[in-house]
Amino acid sequence: MCNPVGNVMTSKTTLYERVLIKLSGEALMGEMAYGIDPAMIDRVAKEIAEVVAMGVEVGVVIGGGNIFRGAGLAESGMNRVTGDSMGMLATVMNSLAMQDALDKIGQPAVVMSALAMPRVCEEFTQRDAIAHLENSQVVICAAGTGNPYFTTDTAGCLRAIEIKADVIMKATKVNGVFDSDPMKNPDAKRFEKLSYDDVLEKNLQVMDATAVVLCRDNKLPLRIFNLNDEGALPEALVNQSVGTEVVMGEIK
Repeated sequence: MCNPVGNVMTSKTTLYERVLIKLSGEALMGEMAYGIDPAMIDRVAKEIAEVVAMGVEVGVVIGGGNIFRGAGLAESGMNRVTGDSMGMLATVMNSLAMQDALDKIGQPAVVMSALAMPRVCEEFTQRDAIAHLENSQVVICAAGTGNPYFTTDTAGCLRAIEIKADVIMKATKVNGVFDSDPMKNPDAKRFEKLSYDDVLEKNLQVMDATAVVLCRDNKLPLRIFNLNDEGALPEALVNQSVGTEVVMGEIK
């Protein structure tokens, strides 16, 4: 397998063979207050390409909060369905930007949308998505689930299940899940591993409840890591100590 970013392929054994990476739209803002920071999206694209070079098949779901957030628009008086439709289109814009960033470094990628827009990107189907993954293409799943009232966290879990991913990697601003806000409490304790029931019972805000239940019921592991730590994404695929893992069953 060729390495599109020119790095030496890691000799470490990866923990997963196929992953779904869930990025928030805000993650693409970098130091900006709005939109897409070119430096940030380029860095994330290089890390995704590095993961592919490690032999891991990669799906991606990106939120649209850096452009539009349907729920926020609804709070300001806009019809919720209209707002969510605008949010879905924002995820398509972010997905196309990520595809472009990957293309620039020689990593093949395809955008697959839940909403049909053939002049812009492919329509998502499970069969075609898996075929692209097996051909070492990054599959970027856009437009959420294609339905209002569902978050891109839920869309990420759904797509991860459909492509038969081994794990969903959720990128955040902190290295995992903590017992209190680590931005406010320097003594906050990081959980190395949690159960889905722990997340729900303690209301830990890892993802919305619908997404958490979807992962739990389909026995899909979840890893939360800090995207702001450069190199954290590839490292999380070989090092279990990175971030927090959420799994089925009781944690002792």
